[in-house]
Amino acid sequence: CHFPHQMYDISSPFRPAERSGEDVDIILARLKRVKAFERFHPSLLQQICLCGYYECLERGVTLYRQGDIGTSWYAVLSGSLDVKVSETVNHQDAVTICTLGIGTAFGESILDNTPRHATIVTREFSELLRIDQREFKSLWEKYRQCMAGLLAPSYGVMESGGPSPDSEYKTIAPSVMSIYNVPSEKIMRAGKVLRDAILSRAPHIIRDRKYHLKTYRQCCVGTELVDWQMQQSSCVHTRIQAVGMWQVLLEEGVLNHVDQELTFQDKYLFYRFLDDEQEDAPLPTEEEARESNEELQDTLLLLSQIGPDAHMRMILRKQPGQRTADDLEIIYEELLHIKALSHLSTTVSTDSVTFIIHCRPYTVALFNQGEEGTSWYIILKGSVNVVIYGKGVVCTLHEGDDFGKLALVNDAPRAASIVLREDNCHFLRVDKEDFNRILKDVEANTVRLKEHYQDVLVLEKSPSSNSTTSSSHYKYTVMSGTPEKILEHFLEMMRLDSHLNESDPALDDFVLMHCVFIPNSQLCPVLMASQGSEQERLDYTLNNKRRVIRLVLQWASVHGDHLQEEDASLAFLEEFFVSVSDDARVIPALKYQLPELEKIVKNTDHTYTTIRVPMAASVREVISAVADKLGSAEDLLLVNLSSAGGEKVVLKPNDISVFSTLSINGRLFVCPGDQLDSLMPLPEQEGPSTGSLGSFELMSSKDLAYQMTLYDWELFHCVHEHELIYYTFGRQNFKKTTANMDLFLRRFNEIQLWVITEICLCAQLSKRVQLLKKFIKIAAHCKEYKNLNSFFAIIMGMSNPAVSRLSQTWEKLPSKFKKFYSEFESLMDPSRNHRAYRLTVAKLDPPIIPFMPLLIKGQCSPTHFFFFFFQRMIANTVRIVRHCRSLPFKPSQTSKNHPDVRSYVRQLTVIDNQRTLSQFSHRLEPRRT
Repeated sequence: CHFPHQMYDISSPFRPAERSGEDVDIILARLKRVKAFERFHPSLLQQICLCGYYECLERGVTLYRQGDIGTSWYAVLSGSLDVKVSETVNHQDAVTICTLGIGTAFGESILDNTPRHATIVTREFSELLRIDQREFKSLWEKYRQCMAGLLAPSYGVMESGGPSPDSEYKTIAPSVMSIYNVPSEKIMRAGKVLRDAILSRAPHIIRDRKYHLKTYRQCCVGTELVDWQMQQSSCVHTRIQAVGMWQVLLEEGVLNHVDQELTFQDKYLFYRFLDDEQEDAPLPTEEEARESNEELQDTLLLLSQIGPDAHMRMILRKQPGQRTADDLEIIYEELLHIKALSHLSTTVSTDSVTFIIHCRPYTVALFNQGEEGTSWYIILKGSVNVVIYGKGVVCTLHEGDDFGKLALVNDAPRAASIVLREDNCHFLRVDKEDFNRILKDVEANTVRLKEHYQDVLVLEKSPSSNSTTSSSHYKYTVMSGTPEKILEHFLEMMRLDSHLNESDPALDDFVLMHCVFIPNSQLCPVLMASQGSEQERLDYTLNNKRRVIRLVLQWASVHGDHLQEEDASLAFLEEFFVSVSDDARVIPALKYQLPELEKIVKNTDHTYTTIRVPMAASVREVISAVADKLGSAEDLLLVNLSSAGGEKVVLKPNDISVFSTLSINGRLFVCPGDQLDSLMPLPEQEGPSTGSLGSFELMSSKDLAYQMTLYDWELFHCVHEHELIYYTFGRQNFKKTTANMDLFLRRFNEIQLWVITEICLCAQLSKRVQLLKKFIKIAAHCKEYKNLNSFFAIIMGMSNPAVSRLSQTWEKLPSKFKKFYSEFESLMDPSRNHRAYRLTVAKLDPPIIPFMPLLIKGQCSPTHFFFFFFQRMIANTVRIVRHCRSLPFKPSQTSKNHPDVRSYVRQLTVIDNQRTLSQFSHRLEPRRT
């Protein structure tokens, strides 16, 4: 969509003053779709249509140079332009500090006739809207408040003594520009729906009230609003959630506090809806009331999705001393998911952070190279460019990254400038004084045990939640250390008066995660040696032995299923039992622990199950078994051959558990090296050539979802906790199989490909629309059954390019299903470490089948010096899995044909070649020209 012809040619007779009303309407329609103008008042847009010129420029055109006196203001309609700044008068020295994209505006120096602060060059073919200086000044005087959010600060990044981070140009109040991804119109509509719904359902809430001797028209009380909202909505479970939802409306100015407070409070405080600010605001008509009641649940759902972020911002805007214990707990829980803060203690994470918003994109918004360092920043939302003089943009930082710490640590000037890459960036800031205090506090609360001048154990002192642990109400948490010293510390600190299942959470983490840094082959000798000798005092020996026995019991309880695979561990348990039995003859108090220990030893199975080779067999062992079977002495290769044919992976001799790591249609081949090139995929690897719609279209969507959940639960229940650890740190480091984990993750891919395959093999348009509806229904039922693994697999399958590009199919999908799909897609939003997903899971009770790919972390290499805080996070993931499986999934027969449904969902046939799927998609709906 372009401007009419007269806007293309500025030399045409159709000057701005000569434009007809129809011309203005055409231009207005285009401007409304430009981001920079989306919040402008219609009358302002109309004035811009009357005075604006259109310009189209080829790539490499210099619009103006640094130092020029400006004559026009510009807005980018399409394309992009580079902003170049030079430290000298020689423009050849200029470096690009940022790029202006669609929807940005620049050139406001014409307001005060100052020289241009940068050179602007088109990066590609670009379309611009230009307004001359006289007309722009006139618009500015008349619409100053409305246009304030459109103006950018100067680009003088090479000048010292620039504006401070708190200047008018740097931080924008939320009322100037929307701080949400959701269009502000939706928030405005949400406010109207709530107001009209309250007036029709509970008119006593909104009425004239007296406050501080003054009467306010049509006011409501914070407590009453929260109570009413919780009664109306099934998606609001706590008052904190409700407060967050009202905070959204307050930040957007749809709801106003009579004292201009910026935080919503669940107290006897007065608020007014924006519509009621007008003295003659009409009450809703019957039609408006009916529409509001129909939209109420959707409106509450929208606000519930964005409310938690608003509540978080509300807390962070408070001064640290004003934050309550609940506030600190909420901050801490949320900040743990931010990469830059995940390793910090509670005090550091919650006590000193300040929340700031920067709403003007493509500008130097935080600090310039050479300035004094005053703060450390963490990106909460958005991204920034790091710019160094003479080099330009050297890197880009994204959500979760931090910057500005180096200048504070070294007490040196800023080494680079920071430029916002996008609109509406959110940051957390820790000022220099707080940062230095944090460093001092951390060091003051850190206890280091050294041996031979090296740290062997690092502890952090923190307040204890249990006052009985020590008279000073403090505890010491392990942060890092050598495995032996960590084990020694836990044994010394173990409380023998507590029950076995009341163990210290840190000890639980050690028992769960020890395989990462001290395998059983090393742990067992240490435990045997830790019992003490006969020469030691009897009371010390007794307590020490009891601690070791207790640790062994816990270790065997957690690792019992896997101990049968390790002869050394089984031998240790038997030897340990004999040793304790002998000691019990001398120390009778040990006899009370013998029955539990004996039960573990007797229940240990010394056998393991094999097929042709063990699941954890190495490639070398597999090839050896095949060679024996074939009676061949040739040098053989084991090859993973995908359905694409060209993807042949020769597996390494030490690779293990290769059977469970194949792609859906991948196969293993054994062949001599000289026959590798002749290997071709089997016909079965290509997948189906026709869809199975005829088979499953008659099956109930609920039955399909139920049987999928039943099968997924079986796979999920088989995943041992340690497979999560082996998978995270790399099974090659442990020589362990992760077969159950591999199969569960493979199931996710299989369901995703099933969705894509069925849609891409459906030739009839009307049938494809029915398929989309069916899959959305199945996804909804999976969500109802708390099977988030299949739920996300189905939604991701529908968002695959081969499916999402089928515009004719999506256009015919009923709006109700489009809405469901949009809501489901929003749960996959990856921002804030998949916060939308985490909030959804937090509301569910077990049994739950989680979205497993989100629980799997990147691979790490175990080291001798063990950083325990990182392992605590991995252990927390394991605890999440435990919680999900803490209650059983109880099967129930849902229909008469459930055997057919059961058989179908367990034998899905799919195409796993993305190129093939894309080809089918383009045959169904060729690309429009």
